[in-house]
Amino acid sequence: MQACSSTKYIPDYQSIVKKVTIDSIDAKFEEQAYNYVQKDIRPSSPFSINVPLYNLFNTKDGRYKTTDIKPFGTPPSILDSTLVEISRTQIEKFLKGKGYFQAKVTSDIKVKDKKAEVKFKADPGRTSFIGKLSDSIYTPNIKGIYHAEKSKFTHLRPGMQYDSDSLSYEREQIYRVMKENGYFYFLRPYINFDVIETTDVKKVDLRLNVTNPPSGNHKQYNIGTTYMIIAPSPDGFPDSLRNYVNRDTTRGVSFTDLSKRYRRNPILRYDFLKRGEMYDIRNENLTYDRLYELNIFKNVKIDYYNQDSTSNKINPIILLTPQKVMSNRVEGEVPFNGGTVGFTLSNTYTNNNFFRGAERFELQVKGGLQSRIGNGASPFSDIYQRDFSISSSISVPRLMIPFYNPVLGANGMPHTTFSTSYIYALQKDVSVRRIFINSITYDWVETKSKLHSFTPLNFEYRFGNLERDKISDSAFVSNVYYATLLDRKDFTLGMKYNYTLNGDKLNQLRSFIYFRGAMDMAGNMLQLVSNLSGKKVDIDKGEQAKFLGLPFTQYIRPEADVRYYKHLGGDRQFVARLNVGVGYAYGNSRLVGMPFEKKFFAGGSSGIRAWQARTIGPGNYNRETLGTDSVGNALRKALFGLDQLGEMRIEGNLEYRYMLLKKFFGASLKGAAFVDYGNVWNLNASDGEEKMFKLSRLVQQLAIGTGIGLRYDVQYFVFRFDIGLKLKDPQFSGSDQWVIGKFLSGGRDFKNTYNATHGPDTYRFLQYNFGIGMPF
Repeated sequence: MQACSSTKYIPDYQSIVKKVTIDSIDAKFEEQAYNYVQKDIRPSSPFSINVPLYNLFNTKDGRYKTTDIKPFGTPPSILDSTLVEISRTQIEKFLKGKGYFQAKVTSDIKVKDKKAEVKFKADPGRTSFIGKLSDSIYTPNIKGIYHAEKSKFTHLRPGMQYDSDSLSYEREQIYRVMKENGYFYFLRPYINFDVIETTDVKKVDLRLNVTNPPSGNHKQYNIGTTYMIIAPSPDGFPDSLRNYVNRDTTRGVSFTDLSKRYRRNPILRYDFLKRGEMYDIRNENLTYDRLYELNIFKNVKIDYYNQDSTSNKINPIILLTPQKVMSNRVEGEVPFNGGTVGFTLSNTYTNNNFFRGAERFELQVKGGLQSRIGNGASPFSDIYQRDFSISSSISVPRLMIPFYNPVLGANGMPHTTFSTSYIYALQKDVSVRRIFINSITYDWVETKSKLHSFTPLNFEYRFGNLERDKISDSAFVSNVYYATLLDRKDFTLGMKYNYTLNGDKLNQLRSFIYFRGAMDMAGNMLQLVSNLSGKKVDIDKGEQAKFLGLPFTQYIRPEADVRYYKHLGGDRQFVARLNVGVGYAYGNSRLVGMPFEKKFFAGGSSGIRAWQARTIGPGNYNRETLGTDSVGNALRKALFGLDQLGEMRIEGNLEYRYMLLKKFFGASLKGAAFVDYGNVWNLNASDGEEKMFKLSRLVQQLAIGTGIGLRYDVQYFVFRFDIGLKLKDPQFSGSDQWVIGKFLSGGRDFKNTYNATHGPDTYRFLQYNFGIGMPF
């Protein structure tokens, strides 16, 4: 159908390639051989809509357009005999590189009704295998290094089928090993292989040759004096300074800052080319990476010079071009609705070199007003809300630990971040809130795949004051969520730790396991201080120990996220995810419980996508129990987002991802099919037995949803749209949990009954989710 729909747009002398086959090739090489067929004559999949989409946008007057081509879909594969011949030659060359030295490939083209079938037929001949392996390496030290390292990388072994790709890989690995062992001037052309015929027609011997340069044996080089020079401005080095060298050195390094903006030690810390050490290209690449990661140089260039041709020392010259380090951003907005108008204005100042050592400093000041309007009143004559916040942070590119100076940076840039913020919020005749938050965080990279983040100090002072005497009971009940937030008074002193494995692979199509573990705990240090003070409190009577006049929170909250990514070939991938977390309040918070922002929720665009966030559980909880009268309706409205939080969460996802269109409005369109499951629970039965976690009831308390999704991928980010369908809803009991049956038959009556007993809640079988980025 696809071919027929396209043939009417081409002239009679042209044909569309409908099918390409390659016969008589070993099955293990078929896919590789097909890759040598020129892309312009490869037919699209019969199930692809790329060609019909191209036809829709790029045809006019019964012909394909030759100008104003729209970037939608893929054009059909037009037969081209020249490309067929090129493909035949490339396939034949590929087979010879795989050990079929006498391989011959022929091509045959059949055309009928402007549709073409191209058939390549191979006569591979006999297969050649490797007999003996030998080498001819003129420099003894290189020979020794090769034999010492060979077992770590070689693919060559006697008896294997000849493979030119294995020879290329061997050549590249030898080059890498030499550059890692001091051979600065070593080049790839010094390496070649001889293929030697033997008396056995099925075998060839291989000899590795590593030749010497015209000057004699290869020489190993050590690092001499490093000259680091920073240009005077972002414009780079003027001609008068291109050969500038400062001969004054300290500890083997000459540091010259022509811009007068930088301190020596913070920059030299990430120069890994150390005097006296053997040249190693890995240290050169590492120096490039870390100097760029400092985010203060727009260009880094490393050159070398050798003053004495007889010397084995090379002197690095690191040329750095600074970039602008300061920026200021002003943002504003004017929110208005329902008879109110206001404005918010913020100013953010950023300096990437605050103390002349690549420290990133950020300061934000934000303020806003909200006023009632109407009844002829002028704007801002009745201001009822005032907000002000100031926050700052400074990130230092090293770990600042008292009495300890770890040398890190081989795998990634470490950071120490100090942050502080103050928030003041006033709502006239309602509340005044003051929040003061401070933290110190260490981030470091163990390997490229292992990231650590440790916050040894997280200090939060929250003082809310709700003016209950000025608020009606009905207003309080209708806004329990916000009333709880506005009236919160407590003190938190805790620490956090996060560990991430394989986060660097998330955007790659490959098979791997991802893990993220987190631990958040608070109150233990303050509990110890309280115990040492000798002041007694009776927790069972609702009393709490205090610090700075406020009760302190005490809890522990571990969480783990495990995912298995399986690459299925091409653009297809399968992902299985399990997220588990638990929060336990004890000691000073035993009766108060977990702070509500530390509790878990289920649902949402990155969780169980058939439910809106915070609308599942806990356990078998059904909001009908709040009552079916007007009071129950008011409670459901007031408690929305609060009564379906839990102290424990289990959430899992299974997702299959695939390509729909490689060209769609300048990007690619991908699809997904998924099944999600999980719930949240409480750890005790004080709020109801149905909300408590019990392993024996796990299956009947799981929510299950399924759905499909679209991902519009523009490379830098992904726009995501998912449709989730409820399969099993744990708020019901028995067979009624399988609401998919109601969706297929009797859905309207079911929803009407539910809405009558759960008002103002309404039941939705389908949930639409929009997001930016992948869900996981």
